[in-house]
Parts: sequence; structure tokens; C-alpha cells
Amino acid sequence: MNAAHMEEIMFGKIAKLTIATVLIFANTASAGDLSLAYFMSPKHPMNAAVFTPFAEKLAEVSDGQLTVTQYPGGALNSVAPKQYSILLDSVADIVFTLPGYTGDIFPMTSVISMPGVCGSPTECTTAILRARSTLEAEYDAKLLAIWTNAPPILIMRDKPVRRLEDLNGMIIRVTSTRDIPFMEALGASAVTQPISVVNQNLTNGVIDGIAVDSSAIRSFSLQEPGNYLTTWLPGSGSAFVLLMNIDTYNALSDEARGWVDAASDDTLSMSGATGFEEATIDGMKIARDAGLEIIDLSDEEKARFNEAIAPVLTEVMQQSAGNMTIGEVTAIMKGE
Repeated sequence: MNAAHMEEIMFGKIAKLTIATVLIFANTASAGDLSLAYFMSPKHPMNAAVFTPFAEKLAEVSDGQLTVTQYPGGALNSVAPKQYSILLDSVADIVFTLPGYTGDIFPMTSVISMPGVCGSPTECTTAILRARSTLEAEYDAKLLAIWTNAPPILIMRDKPVRRLEDLNGMIIRVTSTRDIPFMEALGASAVTQPISVVNQNLTNGVIDGIAVDSSAIRSFSLQEPGNYLTTWLPGSGSAFVLLMNIDTYNALSDEARGWVDAASDDTLSMSGATGFEEATIDGMKIARDAGLEIIDLSDEEKARFNEAIAPVLTEVMQQSAGNMTIGEVTAIMKGE
């Protein structure tokens, strides 16, 4: 375990202790203070890119009348896929979560990860923002921000993936249920798992590989269990959202709701994209410095991957996503 990882773990433990102290005095908090819960360390890049900018902008536009207290490291919920549930149960006023963890609840949002939609965090976030007004209907919450990471790379423990056939029989973690049919079309067995458990599962051999964007390498030390990194898979970015409890939002005054709206315009989502652009580059550097073998597929091999998923892609485009088809949602995201 490297020093940076140890520092992040210790920082998370200290944060939890601090949060425990804050919780003791929760009953004395002002009515103008909102709780924001997330399951990562406060050193995660999305804190600097989204959570803190939102809190700072909210304090600025409200002249300090409406503030945010962060609860990182799973202080209010340590099970990442339950983030939306704790929001609905009013455990937190605001939560960060990945819609892909519960893709059946957010089928339209999960369309962003489909192959061929977009190619970078900025491009994918621009695409998902085109559909923002459509996607809002999926959430029983106030959608404060929606953004994406980069398309996935593949981290393997024991077997490098240089050709399509190398995936045969492999157990690969994917982010969303939307990704499963495409990974299986490539010959692998696909499982969805929260990112917080994949380091341990790859270390223990529960899975053979991880399909994830490279920003997760630093945040979850994936260079430690990984030995091989294939830099391309057919896919697009995964969605991330910052949500506010709708009852909390509606209970605010008209003026206070205006403050929240001003602090959560599209620039907040694009800040998340910028954060992921930087974290993606950083993750690849960490992988190279750690000695992972970096594998770039040839154009011919990429064409074979795309050919393998083509029948599935055609079929999936006709499937329903909410009151639309996946193809229709994809068209909105692509601006067609």
C-alpha cells in the first residue's frame, strides 16, 4: 500500500470522527444547513469538482444564509447503491450517487453508457445535459447536477486482453446493468458491483477484470490488484448525479429555492466533467508508474469488438427506456 493510499484512508477515518462529532450536535444545526452525503473519501476528485463548488456557490448567492455540511466516507450510508434510498428516506438532504447502480430505476439516464454515444467526460456530459429535461422525470428528487466520467478501460489481474478472444470466460465487473449485454457479447460474464468493493474482489480473484474509467485508479487504488490495462472498450461514459430531497427543496422559500437553482446550473455539471478529464489523465499516469502493462488495441481489433456487439446494439436500441425507446433517448443525447 503506497503512502498516498495510506494518507487517503487516514484522512477518511479522521473525517468520520469529525462527522460523528457533528452528528452529536445535529439538533443544534441551523435550519439553513443542508447535509450532503457521499461514500468516498473527501479527497475524491468529485469533492473538489462538484460538492465544494456547489456549497461555496450556495453560500455566496445566499450571503451565508443557506450552507452545506458534508458527510463523506459513508458516514450516513456505507452501501453505495443505497444512496438514492437514503435520500428518499430523508437521511440526507443531498446525495451523490451513480444511477447505474440501480439502472432499472433510471433506464433513460443509463443510456449514456451505450457504445457510440460519446468519447470523453466533456463530450458525454454535454450529451447528457441535452437530455436533462427528459431525464429529470426519472428522479423523485431535485436534480442538482448530472455529469459523466470517461468511457471505460479494462484492468485485468492475471490475463491481458489483447484480442477479442482473450475475454472468453472472464468475469468482468461493469458499472451498470445497461453494460451487461455488451460485455457478454464480447464473450465475458458480466457482473455489476459498486466501485468501492472492486479492489478487494479483483485482489481475491472474485472477478478477473474491471471495466471502469481510468479516474477510478487513483480513487480506489486499482493499480494495486491490476497487472494489465487495455485502454479501450466499446462504451461511453457512466452517469453521476447530485440529488436533493424534493420535500426539503419544496419546503424552502421561493428565494432559497432560487439560491439552490443558481448554485446548480449546468456549469456545476460541466465542472464535474472537467474534474473527470483531469482525473482520467492522472489515473493513467498512476497505472504506468505502477508498472501495469498498457495495451492499445489496433484499429482492426477494435473493429472486431464493435462487430461482436453490433447485433446486440441494434436490438437494444428498440427496447424501452421509460416512456421512450433507448434509440430515441440516444438521439436526444447525440443532438440528432
